[in-house]
Amino acid sequence: MRHPVSTLLLCTLTVLLAACSGQELYSQLTERQANEMVAALRSAGISADKQSQDGHFSVLTASGDFSRAVQVLKAQGLPREAFDTIGQVFKREGFVSSPLEEHARLLHAMSQEISNTLANIDGVVTARVHLVVPERNPLADKPQPAAASVFIKYRPDRDLSAQVTQIKALVVNSVEGLAYDNVTVALFPADAMPEDAAKAARPAAQTPAARTASLETPLLTGSLAGALALGGGGVLWWRRRGNARVLPPPNAAALIADTPGQGAMGLPEGLQTRPPRQKGRP
Repeated sequence: MRHPVSTLLLCTLTVLLAACSGQELYSQLTERQANEMVAALRSAGISADKQSQDGHFSVLTASGDFSRAVQVLKAQGLPREAFDTIGQVFKREGFVSSPLEEHARLLHAMSQEISNTLANIDGVVTARVHLVVPERNPLADKPQPAAASVFIKYRPDRDLSAQVTQIKALVVNSVEGLAYDNVTVALFPADAMPEDAAKAARPAAQTPAARTASLETPLLTGSLAGALALGGGGVLWWRRRGNARVLPPPNAAALIADTPGQGAMGLPEGLQTRPPRQKGRP
């Protein structure tokens, strides 16, 4: 038969292991991406941690918080996309590259660099830039114009509509031959972050008047209770004092009997009254 103490310890260890076990949200992350995700989840009141394996990181959370954790990360645009640099795009794997490959790599590298710049603007969650720059044809009389489209997803608490002109200027000055009117900027607000249950359950901050009223209520209640207690004690003392005056002390009869010159009723002998006559006797 298993001892009750060992059974209790086994149950406790089982509960602790179940609480410590987490479900993986994302893997193959960089350390910076994992840190941003863990910080965002903990700020929203969700327990999260990161693990390292083979130079990559993964983010873990409790199974019960998995759905809400995904919503919180999606609202903040996490994990952030890792943009390719020009060196990564133009990394040659062969000896010879075709003009089409070189042109495509150039456009991709330029769009990545501009997207990375726009993503550093305060309030921007995600930024993508798509460039259309036709190749120059030496036989054409008029070159085809270039165009650019900018997609920006921003936080709902920030308004970027006043910065559209500056965003267009950044794109125009980054691409040769691009006209200002050929740049399209589309702004989209991100979903609001789900409200934290702990913050919703937390009471709102009280105003000075509310705090004063909350303090006056227990003080008034305590004063009334004290007054009632004092009044009850006074009434009880008065009743006891009145009973002490009406009732003779236990040894009053003995004191009266021992007093010289007094009868049994405590009156002088000459003033004692005769006992009442009984009915039927003369």
